[in-house]
Amino acid sequence: MDFVDLRSDTVTVPTPAMREAMAAAPVGDDVMGEDPTVNALEARVAQMLAKERALFVPSGTMANLLAVVSQTRPGDSVILHQDAHPYVYESGNLAMVAGVLVSPRPGACGLLDPDDVAAAIVRNADHHRSNTTLVMIENTTNRGGGAVYPLATVEAICERAHQQGLRVHCDGARIFNAVVASGTPVRAYARPVDTISFCFSKGLGAPVGSILAGEADVIDRAHRYRKMLGGGMRQAGILAAAALHALDHHIDRLADDHARAAAFLHALTDRGIAAPLPAPTNIVFFDMPDAAAAAARLAEEGLRVGVTAPTRLRAVFHLGIDDQGLARAIDALRAL
Repeated sequence: MDFVDLRSDTVTVPTPAMREAMAAAPVGDDVMGEDPTVNALEARVAQMLAKERALFVPSGTMANLLAVVSQTRPGDSVILHQDAHPYVYESGNLAMVAGVLVSPRPGACGLLDPDDVAAAIVRNADHHRSNTTLVMIENTTNRGGGAVYPLATVEAICERAHQQGLRVHCDGARIFNAVVASGTPVRAYARPVDTISFCFSKGLGAPVGSILAGEADVIDRAHRYRKMLGGGMRQAGILAAAALHALDHHIDRLADDHARAAAFLHALTDRGIAAPLPAPTNIVFFDMPDAAAAAARLAEEGLRVGVTAPTRLRAVFHLGIDDQGLARAIDALRAL
């Protein structure tokens, strides 16, 4: 069966033009710093974000972990949202690898509140306590339904953190969805944070890769830890070429994903299916009494969705879904 696959925006495959760019990419040994396409990608992203350096890595999970280990010490505390991807979906690496204590905080739609962040910071000489050294924000929020941080909120969180000597990392796996939805330039989102990462393999449609950007000394440490964790790749320019192509061709089109997600949300609510979260970007959550059974029934109709909780499902729109795919997805809802 030819499925409409809305399980994630990671299921995209390279377009023919992206494959051509990959095949033509000049390559070298990136572990030795000699891959010209990787070097070009890192330089371009650093310039885009107005950061000193950037580092190409295999995954968003590694990018977030490198941001933490490069800006904390074991025993430090990190503030992040209780639904944040690094807390929920990255296999406990903050504890096992980074050795940090996590201070998860609540907040509507996966968004941290600046006042709550400030209240949770621990900075004192009491050796009974773990001092907070890093705040992590996620923009857009995965489990928050693709919610977008207002720039003023990002700035307020960073101001409160920096006043007490903390650093701030932005898990911007889908930062360009935030940029397209809000109209806020990516450099504006990057300016107040100390480090920022984003994925090429989600909405941007590349097959592999993420990138971490920040100050030169932080990225130098991250480069060492990338090697330590096995993330050093050799002729990685083939992958970097896909990322460069995505930056050139796949950012503005994210608006199409957002429009189709909005149409799908409307179809759900028209049919009386509960959608508990707004869907301002490309992620739509909806509820059914038995999510696994509902997902299986939709699969019989040719639609794949993700199960995120016993009563909750997720649909994510992406490069591989056109208007015909949206129509088929909406038609499949009759099964529910």
